[in-house]
Order: sequence, then structure tokens, then C-alpha cells
Amino acid sequence: MALTVKQKLGFGIFDLGGNLLFTALGFWSLNYLTDTVGLTAALAGAAVMIGKFWDAVTDPLMGYISDRTNSRWGRRRPYLLFGAIPLFLTMTFFFIKPDYLASGGVLNPVVLTIWAVIALMLLNTASTVINIPYSSLTPELTGDYHERTSLNGYRFGCAVFGTIIGAAAVQPIVGAFPTRKAGFIAVGILLGGIVAVTTLLTFFGTKERPHKKEDVPTKGFFTTYREVFTNKPYVILFVTYALHLCAITFLQGILVYYTKYIYANEALATPAMVALLLVAMVFIPISVLVAKKIGKKSVYQICFLILGSACLLIFFFGHTIGQNFFLGIMFYAGIGLGFSYVAPFAMVPDAVEYDAVKTGERKEGAYYGIWTFIAKVGQSFAVFLSGLILSAGGYAADAVQSAGSLFAIRLIIGPIPAVIFAAAVIVIQFYPLDEKTYNRLVKADRHG
Repeated sequence: MALTVKQKLGFGIFDLGGNLLFTALGFWSLNYLTDTVGLTAALAGAAVMIGKFWDAVTDPLMGYISDRTNSRWGRRRPYLLFGAIPLFLTMTFFFIKPDYLASGGVLNPVVLTIWAVIALMLLNTASTVINIPYSSLTPELTGDYHERTSLNGYRFGCAVFGTIIGAAAVQPIVGAFPTRKAGFIAVGILLGGIVAVTTLLTFFGTKERPHKKEDVPTKGFFTTYREVFTNKPYVILFVTYALHLCAITFLQGILVYYTKYIYANEALATPAMVALLLVAMVFIPISVLVAKKIGKKSVYQICFLILGSACLLIFFFGHTIGQNFFLGIMFYAGIGLGFSYVAPFAMVPDAVEYDAVKTGERKEGAYYGIWTFIAKVGQSFAVFLSGLILSAGGYAADAVQSAGSLFAIRLIIGPIPAVIFAAAVIVIQFYPLDEKTYNRLVKADRHG
């Protein structure tokens, strides 16, 4: 049965809040810890990395737990209901500067670091509790091949709005208050409130398909995840997605360096990002239509080809032709970015269904737990490698850059992600589940 527009919006609205949270923390957590809380950059970076590592580790565990949940609301939705308020509270807690920890009016850096690690671990845990079950909802809502593509089109349409808000809202909110401390408290309350509300809207706006008792996995933690890695379509897909996010992270992380040091115009990064996201938002629904014609895999490959060629155009011509050319390439890259949102998340439930037919057990949470774990590993690797390349090129913060440093910046925005995108095109070519194969699989299961 086809889902209504109301049901699709009810599902998709979650990711407005989810991407708002992801983007706001990505842009501001380090800056908040250094410039408002008062940690050194090294200690703040260590706290963020520990929080991210904890976040990655808890994802598979949450997937395992939600697979084995049985409630009147389903397997995934109860975590949205009961996780919304803890997310709001932990978001607010993180953005309240801990002056209450001061001794004699002085904040000990060790105490501050411990506080930051604990605050980020709590926030990331609360985020995991709602995000993994939410990601696992797609196959719970519909088993139709094309309906899953449409469903994720709504999801990522909302996600782009959340990304824009997360990137643009923090600075104006902080600036509206007399102190940064008060401004960030408002950020925690307002943005945390939005995330909580969108989470609850998805709980009330969706309904899971009924499950048979025998669908619930019974195997242990390690056996479950060992079986996940024997699912060939899924392994191909998550390796592709890890490459995808690794390349995207190179681009996101270096964008401000490129505009600041290649064009001596740091402010250009904001309109460049907005152009990229607005075009992406337009092409998300177009990608859904194209996927129905040529298949999800082909749409995913098109996204890699566009983004990879955009990287190479910037590398070879961006520093000589100038800023308008760069902005034009951002518009072009937005087409590829728009094509990148829906395809992988519409393909994952197909790979999960493949496992369910083969094994007779439904363990969507395990699959989505590994999915986000791999994504975060790819992101961490890209950030780490970017720092090494900049350092090797002789980068010096807020200084006139050497030729080696400028070339390192161009490498990170150009050939490096382009090569990774090319690798993704090749890997995903081996993904075996097209519409005909998927429908034959499901039909055989129903008549088996």
C-alpha cells in the first residue's frame, strides 16, 4: 500500500532536526569549547574526538537493542518518544558554560576537559538513541522498492533545510545576546527544542508495519554482526558510502581554507555553501524521478561523477579564473550533492530485505548501526588526513601561506576527493540488487 504525503512528511521531518544538530555541532562545538568555555584547542579537540569515538561505538549497540525491542508502538518508534526529551536536556547541558565547576573563580583545564568529554558523550548517546532507530524505520514503513526511494526523498528534502538552519542559525542567535555564554545557552535551548519537536512529530506521524514473533532476531551480539558482514550487497554499499562520506568530509573541511587563502575572502565560504545546498535541495526530488527511470545505482554513480569532476575543475582552474567561476562550480556540484542524498538510503533497506529473505530474521537496527559506525570512521579518517596534508605542506594558521601550503589546500579540495569519488563509482558497480532482482527476491519469499 502506498504511503500518503502526510506519512512521508511525518517520517522526513525528523531529519530536519537531525541534520540541524549534526551541522551545528560540526561547525560550532570546537569553537564553543575554545572561545567560550576556555579550553585550549588541543584539549577541546581531544574532547570532541573522544565524544565522536564513543558515538561510533554506541551505534551498533543501539541497533542491536532496537532489533530486539517489542512494544505496542513497534520496534523503533518508542525510542523517538522517550529519547526526545533526553536529547533536549543533553543539548542544553552541553551549551551551558560550566562556571559552577570553578574553584576560587578559576576553571581548572583538567576539570573542564572531563566535563566536556562527559557532556559530549551524554549528548552523543542521546542522539544515538533516536537516530539509529529512526534510520531503521525505512524498511519498517514500506517494502515497496520505489516507495522507499520516494520516502527518502522527503527525508532528505527536510535534511537540507536542517543543514541550512544548522549552518546559518548559531551566529545570529549568539549575536542577539549580550554575552557569548548567554547566546550559547539560547542555542542549546532553541536548537535542542527543534530537534525534540521534530523527533516527536515523526513518532506521531508514522506507524510501523506489524511484525511476526519469528522476525525478531535471537542470535547474540557478535554472531549478529558477523552475519551483517556476510551480506554482499550491503558490504558493497557501505564501502561505497564510506568512500562517499570520506570525500565529502575532505570538501567540507577545506572549503573555508580555500576561500580564505586562495581568494583572501573567507566570507565567500557562506554563499558557496548556501549555493551548494539550495541547488541540492532542488535536485533531491529530481533524483527520485531519475532513479525510477534508470535505477538507484546509476543515480548514485552520477552523483560521484559530477562531484568528482567539480573537484578537478576547482583544482585546475579555480585559483586562476577566480571567485565567480568557483561559485559556478558550487552550483554544478549541488546537482551531484542532490543526487547523493536519496540513493544510498533507498538502497540500504533493499540490502536489509535481502538478508531478511535469506535468514528469516529482521535485524534492521544492526545494519543501520554498522552503517553509521562506518560513516563516522570515514569522516574521522578524512579529518585526520587533511590535517596531516596541511601540516606537510607547511600550513600556518592566520598567516600568508607558502606555495606548498596553497598546493596542499588545492589537493584536498581537488584530486584527493576526486580519486575517492572515482573509487566509489567502481565499487558500487558491483552492487547486484536492481528493481527486477529485488522484486523477484520478495516474490519468492512471499510464495516460499
